[in-house]
Amino acid sequence: MRQRFLAIASFTTVLVSGAAFAGGDLQNIPLKWTPTSTFAEMGHVEVSGPMASAKIHFEPLVDTRQNPTLVAENREKPEKIRQVTTSSDVAAFVFDHLKDTLHGAGLNIVDGSADLIITGEVRQFFVTEVNTYGGEMSVLLHVKNSAGKELWTGTAAGDSTRWGRSYKAENYYETMSDMILRAAYNLLSTAGFRDALAKT
Repeated sequence: MRQRFLAIASFTTVLVSGAAFAGGDLQNIPLKWTPTSTFAEMGHVEVSGPMASAKIHFEPLVDTRQNPTLVAENREKPEKIRQVTTSSDVAAFVFDHLKDTLHGAGLNIVDGSADLIITGEVRQFFVTEVNTYGGEMSVLLHVKNSAGKELWTGTAAGDSTRWGRSYKAENYYETMSDMILRAAYNLLSTAGFRDALAKT
């Protein structure tokens, strides 16, 4: 009898927590990498020669946003704005996937000694939902050579717009992932950044 009671209680807890996630406020959710497109679909970016051979070390990014946990808002009802917060480290999330995307595009990203060091800070990372999900992000980056001389400073910015059911975590994840992909593509397409990587 006791075992049956514990089983029922456990099952009820799962149902309640599941319902809370499905229909309740999206608070302290973990970020998930779920892009809906690929880097290649955005267009061709040539990565070759010194730009491809230079050893690049990416330092972890710093989050300088005012509220590091706030990542989105549903504003379909102006009188009832519903926020989305995360338990994840946004700077680490952006760092991991921006670095992996750039490496996949052909840059020689290394963990040890390098010809170039990239540092930066997350200044914007937010999705606003009204009729669609609209996301924007920007990361200020500095490229320095091994002697510490700054070769380039600029912004990697990306955006994403998509349709989806109202206030769903999956749609926020997809928008955030796609805007990181777009930021990587825009960065690799920036003449100043490309020139800096070739100066090795």
